[in-house]
Amino acid sequence: MNAHVLFIGGEDHFLRIPFFKTIERLGFRVTAAASGDPRPFDDANIAYRRFAFSRFVDPVADIRAITTLSRLIHDVDADIAHSFDTKTSLLVPYAARSGQRTAIIRTINGRGWTFSSRSAGALAIRTIYRPLQRFAATSTAATVFEHHGDMNFFTRNGLLGSGRSVVIPGAGIDIEGFERARAMGSAPDDLRRELGLIGRDVLVTTTRITREKGIHTLLKAAALVFRKHANARFLVVGPRAGEGSDITDEDFARHAGYVLPTGARHDVPSLLNMADVFVFPSEYAEGIPRSLMEAALAGLPIVTTDLPGCQEVIRDGWNGLLAPQRNPEELAAKILTMLADREAARRMGARGPAKIRQGFGLPDIAAQHAALYERVLARGPRRHSPYIDEVGEAIECRRG
Repeated sequence: MNAHVLFIGGEDHFLRIPFFKTIERLGFRVTAAASGDPRPFDDANIAYRRFAFSRFVDPVADIRAITTLSRLIHDVDADIAHSFDTKTSLLVPYAARSGQRTAIIRTINGRGWTFSSRSAGALAIRTIYRPLQRFAATSTAATVFEHHGDMNFFTRNGLLGSGRSVVIPGAGIDIEGFERARAMGSAPDDLRRELGLIGRDVLVTTTRITREKGIHTLLKAAALVFRKHANARFLVVGPRAGEGSDITDEDFARHAGYVLPTGARHDVPSLLNMADVFVFPSEYAEGIPRSLMEAALAGLPIVTTDLPGCQEVIRDGWNGLLAPQRNPEELAAKILTMLADREAARRMGARGPAKIRQGFGLPDIAAQHAALYERVLARGPRRHSPYIDEVGEAIECRRG
């Protein structure tokens, strides 16, 4: 029987459906579990288990989630449980410690709020978080990082213990699906007309609307840009998130003449197709941001933050510009540079698609994960998948 992988994630787990389907095509049986809407998984014909958990610091809810996850892992009885996202990747190893046979793999896709925020709460939680992460690492067959920066950070801060660490750059991007969506979407002029942007220089940001994603910094930078380049219009696309309650309607209203928040939209490839510049001001130490990969694949010149994760996609001055985090003046200056020299911006944007195709395509990323699953299964007594590929030799493994 083919090996069975249970993928566990948060509310945006549906974004990984193309990755799950590719893993299925490589010969694995797939079940997904998350806290979000089941409909995208039903539409993709992926077995789905929904569970509730809090993304925020809540010890009572966390204990309840560990109990729920332990029952879920036992009931699904997969060969491997692979968790994504900061919170689930901490909880799942604890949920699986009670004599269960399922091998645990976790992906650390960024350092999250705990190691990105400068708030007193985040600083206090770090002292608790470190031993919890170290203990969780000892219960996993492998911890996957999306880039060496995060792996080195966890190693340097003693967060891995003796756990095995692996670098695989993200969950991959469905290049063909993205290009198909761009081709089938609305024409750029139609979208500009719909949004009142005809004749404007359009700068697009796609992200969750939270402080940690740099929205306050973006709004301040937009005001600075508008003073010098009155034709600029900023399109901010994405859902409000719980931790983003400090981003209010009034914040956007103060910039209403040149900032347009759209909320979540399902036509992001088309929006990128009509944009002039992409801006991603995150204050997180990211994994590999999907938004940046899509913008680069769309051939857009990009201005983003000089942080791990963003640095994996953008090389400063080559396919985009990097600005210091939490610095609206520098962010505005980089944006104005793009708007002032369109030919240089065009050349930078043109270099993006090849970089994404060569390093982040879904088939290669899925093959690297499949090879990791094979290695984990080969070390244990569970059933083994028929899928074997030399790509496993290229996966970088080391002791933390």
